[in-house]
Amino acid sequence: MEYSHPEAYLEGTVLFIDKPLNWTSFDVVNKIRKSLRHHLRIRKIKVGHAGTLDPLATGLMILCTGKATKTIMQYQDLDKAYDAQIRLGATTPSFDLETEVDKTYPWEHITRTMVERSLSVFTGELQQLPPLFSAKSVDGKRAYEMARKGKQIELKHQHITVNKMEVLAFEPPALSIHVECSKGTYIRALARDIGVDLKSGAHLTGLRRTRIGPYNVSDAISIENFIEKLELL
Repeated sequence: MEYSHPEAYLEGTVLFIDKPLNWTSFDVVNKIRKSLRHHLRIRKIKVGHAGTLDPLATGLMILCTGKATKTIMQYQDLDKAYDAQIRLGATTPSFDLETEVDKTYPWEHITRTMVERSLSVFTGELQQLPPLFSAKSVDGKRAYEMARKGKQIELKHQHITVNKMEVLAFEPPALSIHVECSKGTYIRALARDIGVDLKSGAHLTGLRRTRIGPYNVSDAISIENFIEKLELL
């Protein structure tokens, strides 16, 4: 990723950004676009991202500027890797911390052996039901918009592939896992399904995207540092 030549952004540059907590993917794109327009003193520049991250997730986002936006699809299709924190014994309507806990379940019976068996169940090719609180389009509207209004909607199962899942830490009811998966995989939905499989409940309490294809979050730069580099141009 090259930050030193202003013309490169207009011609087409691929940026690796470490998305901060509580920012939407649109917030990131909008901030980068506005910063480029301001510091390069231009009226218009194309900026797009190659894969959404939920506001409560952090980690690697790939952004393309200028003519490089035509290559976005090739990045969107790449496999992803995540580190996820899960709380066992409780569920939320959104499967994460966006909404409050709605039900609690016993979790004391869950052992590490049970967790590892459950992760193996959800490794491979799967049919996954996306969360209602998601960006899936239903009749031209985002599913989360209708879910937040309490409307009943029906989503279709999606074909996904989970290449690898492993336990990073297990201190019940807290569970940390590493997931390597295809595009379109909802880690929140995996947390839901793991909770059900363990005869309990579960929801996501933290998520970090660590890799997109061959690109790692260690290659990424914070938004603040990116703007600082722009100011030096």
